[in-house]
Amino acid sequence: MSQLHVEIVTPEGVRLAQDVDMATFPGEEGEMGVYPNHEPLITRVVPGELVLQAGGARKIMAIGEGFAKISAERLIILCDMALYEEEIEEAKVAEAVARAQQALRQKELGEEEQAATAALLARSLAQLKVKRRHRPG
Repeated sequence: MSQLHVEIVTPEGVRLAQDVDMATFPGEEGEMGVYPNHEPLITRVVPGELVLQAGGARKIMAIGEGFAKISAERLIILCDMALYEEEIEEAKVAEAVARAQQALRQKELGEEEQAATAALLARSLAQLKVKRRHRPG
């Protein structure tokens, strides 16, 4: 069976480069599943959960906003955040969510600050969703 080479790239560098059987990520129009031999496509990525399946094993990451380039043998995701589920500190992220929500409610932010805070909130909510969905027990 052919495989799909996946690369996840953030401003810090390459977070992951691996061959997989299938990848699922949050696209602008909903969840996208990518298998080998996919039609070429460039699409927007929204904050959410990335799932990689290879040989019966699954890797889960929270990813931020960005773009995905898909070809028959490759998926490249350029995004502003990529964290493995086990790297997410739930208490710190929940605190960041609360602070961002409070800042947005006060409406004292300038336009740029509001956009940055909204983006931070989206990334933080994606992390919480991934962490809570895959919590043991």
